[in-house]
Amino acid sequence: MFKKVLIANRGEIACRIIRACKELGIQTVAIYNEIEATARHVKMADEAYMIGVNPLDTYLNAERIVDLALEVGADAIHPGYGFLAENEHFARLCEEKGIVFIGPNWKVIELMGDKARSKEVMKKAGVPTVPGSDGILKDVEEAKAIAKEIGYPVLLKASAGGGGRGIRICRNEEELVRNYENAYNEAVKAFGRGDLLLEKYIENPKHIEFQVLGDKYGNVIHLGERDCSIQRRNQKLVEIAPSLLLTPEQREYYGSLVVKAAKEIGYYSAGTMEFIADERGNLYFIEMNTRIQVEHPVTEMITGIDIVKWQIRIAAGEKLRYAQEDIKFNGFSIECRINAEDPKKNFAPSIGTIERYYVPGGFGIRVEHAASKGYEITAYYDSLIAKLIVWAPLWEVAVERMRAALETYEISGVKTTIPLLINIMKERDFRSGKFTTKYLEEHPEVFDYAEHRDKEDFVAFISAAIASYHGL
Repeated sequence: MFKKVLIANRGEIACRIIRACKELGIQTVAIYNEIEATARHVKMADEAYMIGVNPLDTYLNAERIVDLALEVGADAIHPGYGFLAENEHFARLCEEKGIVFIGPNWKVIELMGDKARSKEVMKKAGVPTVPGSDGILKDVEEAKAIAKEIGYPVLLKASAGGGGRGIRICRNEEELVRNYENAYNEAVKAFGRGDLLLEKYIENPKHIEFQVLGDKYGNVIHLGERDCSIQRRNQKLVEIAPSLLLTPEQREYYGSLVVKAAKEIGYYSAGTMEFIADERGNLYFIEMNTRIQVEHPVTEMITGIDIVKWQIRIAAGEKLRYAQEDIKFNGFSIECRINAEDPKKNFAPSIGTIERYYVPGGFGIRVEHAASKGYEITAYYDSLIAKLIVWAPLWEVAVERMRAALETYEISGVKTTIPLLINIMKERDFRSGKFTTKYLEEHPEVFDYAEHRDKEDFVAFISAAIASYHGL
């Protein structure tokens, strides 16, 4: 086992990794910049080093991070998610410098990071893929020809994409021609290249993903699926395990395909294969994430397996201690992302200082966070404040537990997604499992909530009103 691990990340995931390392008896090293000198992950780690002033490149400075790991005697680097987590050059640099990258081999990261190549690999492995282009489109004329063959609507998407960027829905040829250049330019700006794919657009889809875990000896298992259909701007807001869509037979069938595909590409570490599902539960592969997922806790809650600790163990050369038949699914788990955003203003980021912070607790409730009173929400990083996770033996109980936990979660000083999430938990279609990736646009009523005003806010409001009156 490693003696010391450097965590090349920040926020809640850095805290999560540090906790896993502590349980394994591993020393931890945190990195930070000038504005995060008092951050929670810095305080939790055994050692912490400021490696930059500019917050935009601190966690993207691959060379400096690897050099620091060597300087402080770290055996390995855990990248978390985002930043350099799926950067094959970073993983390769670690290998070249003799530092273990806690993740898959850089060649697999490179392969699965290319949507065109990964789709080809999955097709060869027998995993269903969405009908469309066999590879990168040559030009808009080829896109028009394929769209005519498979029928509209179609989806243009960046081959190197992620986070919903470089994606356009086209319902006819006119829209396809108009969106082609826009998607290309957005992809170039976001990812450095404008390679585009074209796929059949699945109406009323669900977003289903399978969690896999493999070791360096060819052993691979799946830990079931998650439903991540509740999204805003193609980014997840609520995640559920297991899904309410798949039958046990479908879970076993698609799970076996996922395991087979992971074995064929020599995958080890934790990874997630993402699918789009139609209303009948037919799954079509869209991409693979070669890292820990934000929503991994819901899978941990229903399987009892600590995915982050197994990432570390696998990287250190341990064999999996589980066969597929050992994996049992117990109850339901829901995760809500508590973001510093204003849902009523198209989820605009809310910048400021958290003035009051109270976290819910109790049986079946888990919070992953790095926030506290006085925590600064800046424009430099993702708006995620915390992840609220619940577990219960029955779906209906899990929904009620999440609603109650959200209603006792208190954050003031910035706008958050909490009021919206409470309404989602109360809404009839969500509670009955009748939701797709279009849920928010089809249920505008969940945005109808009163703005919370506590006593101090009210006093400040009245004082300002009186001052304004006297100033007239």
